Amino acid sequence: MDHGVKVGTLKGRPLFFCGIGGSGMLPLAQIAHRAGHAVAGSDRSRDAGRTPEKFAWLESNGFALFPQDGSGITSPDQVLIASAAIEDTVPEVVRARDLGCPRLSRAELLSTLFNAADFSVAVGGTSGKSTVTGMIAWILKEAGHDPTVMNGAVMKNFVSHDNPFASARIGEPDLFVSEVDESDGSISLYRPTVGVLLNVSLDHKSIEELRVLFGNYVAASVTAVINLDSPEAGYLAARAAKPVTFAIESDKADLTVDPDSIDQSELGIRAAVVDNRKREVFPLILPMPGLHNLSNALAAIAAANACGIAIGHAAFALRSFEGLARRFDVIGTSPAGITVIDDFGHNPEKCAATLRTLKATPGRVIAFFQPHGYGPLRQMGAELATTFARELGPDDVTIFSDPVYYGGTVDRSEGSDRIVRLITEAGGQAEHIPARDDCGGRITAIARAGDRIVVMGARDDTLTEFARSILARLP
Repeated sequence: MDHGVKVGTLKGRPLFFCGIGGSGMLPLAQIAHRAGHAVAGSDRSRDAGRTPEKFAWLESNGFALFPQDGSGITSPDQVLIASAAIEDTVPEVVRARDLGCPRLSRAELLSTLFNAADFSVAVGGTSGKSTVTGMIAWILKEAGHDPTVMNGAVMKNFVSHDNPFASARIGEPDLFVSEVDESDGSISLYRPTVGVLLNVSLDHKSIEELRVLFGNYVAASVTAVINLDSPEAGYLAARAAKPVTFAIESDKADLTVDPDSIDQSELGIRAAVVDNRKREVFPLILPMPGLHNLSNALAAIAAANACGIAIGHAAFALRSFEGLARRFDVIGTSPAGITVIDDFGHNPEKCAATLRTLKATPGRVIAFFQPHGYGPLRQMGAELATTFARELGPDDVTIFSDPVYYGGTVDRSEGSDRIVRLITEAGGQAEHIPARDDCGGRITAIARAGDRIVVMGARDDTLTEFARSILARLP
């Protein structure tokens, strides 16, 4: 914890969230607010007029919002919640330092609340965390439990008039389910009763760093639920005190599927789940397409079983799982039969899963990609280019806009034009159109009946609006 803040000294203290509208901050602010903290915050997006309905909802629900000019930091009693990426020059950080306010990262606050729970479930891995977290939450709820859930995406099953931004579910504080992030190393802060490891692949850190982080996470879990289809994750199973394994492809896992039972369609996937420990078989009907979601479902079922829920009950609960916003989220289909999908794909593994799901059914794919930053593009750009070139066919089209940029001192020398060049050199069909609005115009100009348009990217709440605007312009 930064600046000497102890768990006990947090109790009842007012919290100020810098970037309160972010996908990781908003649900945590909701949980902290329900835990009895006065919560205030600021956000660049609010100052710029983006997603005004979100900030209006926050204000109407007791969150005090301020411009990002330092005016919301008024007392040394306040604790500043700010990610490590927030620059020291941001007015809130300057003001907090001047007043002597303690500062915690998002993960430090979350892990404090998480580790205080009697029973906790953490979901880690490069891809699929939000979906599996939502699945586990839904299974627990359907089994009669009342979990508190921290997620990075809106869980459609929990959306209501009172909570349209249901990336959090407020339940009992002693049953806590959360996705946990490795990108900043903070996964080391969590001590889960059940720790899920979905996969290990390149995203924000090197494979060597990820092996250490995820290995320590597995070792810190009382029970570790591990995907044997991910070679790197499977390698780390030896570090688990009590491993439970799952897999689609490997027949050595505790929980698998009968390969002959897999039935895919555009609407979902069916399979027979096999519990190899008891030689029992259970039907799974999942209303989400894609083999990656079948793997996600196995992870959730295995984790729920580690929580004491029968395999059959867990599988049955997933029949009514509605999915998450921006996770292969079908926005709609135009009169001409052109479908628009909104998706969070932003690293090679996530993009590959989405593109494979699209290519499992007929129709051309127009993939729009907005990189979520110049730094990530430099780190994984070559692998991203390989993914688009490999997964899409000669008739499919990939369109890259410039990366999202909200200001700051980041090196912008390597951009989307390099990735498009790499895709083209690998035989793919790709275009770089710097401005996103111009990308929308290009997409609507080339779209034809039967196409599937997928809008991909992260760290930008307006991508969903962009996807809707494309659908509105289609014939």
